[in-house]
Amino acid sequence: MKLVFDCRYTRFERHDGISRYTAELVTELAKLADVTMLISDRRQLAMLPDLPWIMGVTPTSLREPWVSLTVNKVKPDVVFSPMQTMGSVGRKYRLIVTLHDLIYYRSPTPPRDFSWAVRAGWRVYHLSYLPIRMLLRRADAVVTGSFTTRDEIHEAKLTDRDLTVVRSAVRPPAEPPRRKQPTGRELVYMGSFMPYKNVETIARALHELPGYTLHLLSRGSDNDRARLTNIAPADSLVFHGGVNDAEYIAALSSATALVSASRDEGFGIPLVEAQAAGTPIVVSDIPVFHEVGGDAALFFDPDDPSALAAAILTLEEPGEWSKRSELGVAHAADFSWQESARRLYELARRLTGDTAPVGDAPVTGAPTAENPTGRSTSSPRDALPHSGA
Repeated sequence: MKLVFDCRYTRFERHDGISRYTAELVTELAKLADVTMLISDRRQLAMLPDLPWIMGVTPTSLREPWVSLTVNKVKPDVVFSPMQTMGSVGRKYRLIVTLHDLIYYRSPTPPRDFSWAVRAGWRVYHLSYLPIRMLLRRADAVVTGSFTTRDEIHEAKLTDRDLTVVRSAVRPPAEPPRRKQPTGRELVYMGSFMPYKNVETIARALHELPGYTLHLLSRGSDNDRARLTNIAPADSLVFHGGVNDAEYIAALSSATALVSASRDEGFGIPLVEAQAAGTPIVVSDIPVFHEVGGDAALFFDPDDPSALAAAILTLEEPGEWSKRSELGVAHAADFSWQESARRLYELARRLTGDTAPVGDAPVTGAPTAENPTGRSTSSPRDALPHSGA
């Protein structure tokens, strides 16, 4: 079975959520099947595994509806996209698309820094489920990122297509973390500053947490900085303006807890990342966070700053921090990129009617008698797979 993986949402220098989802999933999927990556910019290759690739248009191009004509040329059996908007006019393959969540139908307020035209279009698009139903109808199967979202999609009756959960995950550390309770009082927030993220509740809670400092790791606007600074106690916020992976791990490894007051999420990868690092999580009481955080998490009402403060102070009770740290490490082990890739691969096999044992699946890059190096020998043209940058 030959698969094409739509990698055009990969960032150039630093992964965001969908970019990391793409890079990690395609890496593991290539161990199970013959995978070719679809990219839209050569700079994306620096963030992706060394696999054959083809060049397509950027997903925001007016030519996007016809990107399938480029993909057809490599004759894939199945194409997977980590978004639901991939063009499909004239496709000659099975198509799997992804709907990560329904957040913007419940929280339609667009990012504050978008232009008025984009903000207007954003609101119009999310007024009704009709556009998303039309997009999903074009696919042969739909993937989503959590069991919680799967149930929401079923409840909204958005599609009658096969619906499979392929969750985000983390790479486990070489050695399980064995953290000791930190002597400082450092809190970490990783995420955007969209209205539904409700970062304001965390800022307000700091008034009841003397001595605590909140590290906001993500890149935000000047307006975000000013708004939150006006809410929180003086000198209680540290704006990092974005961090690399090493800085992120360092922040988690010294923190008392990772906090999130989000009112809605499709998954919550920072929760898993924190738990894998042995850092307790204190998060809003919403269904998907119970799925992601399990028994290791401490929960609070996202509209109650005092409840957030009380949950954090719980970690100061004897033995509580260590207990939550150990439970989190164990729970994070349930989230595996290998398992997520296996679920996606099994879905692709069902679509093609492939009943061969999984162990017989071809592995991209494996040496053969005809190709001892294991590398693609395709001609270097955009319509054919490349095997390097």
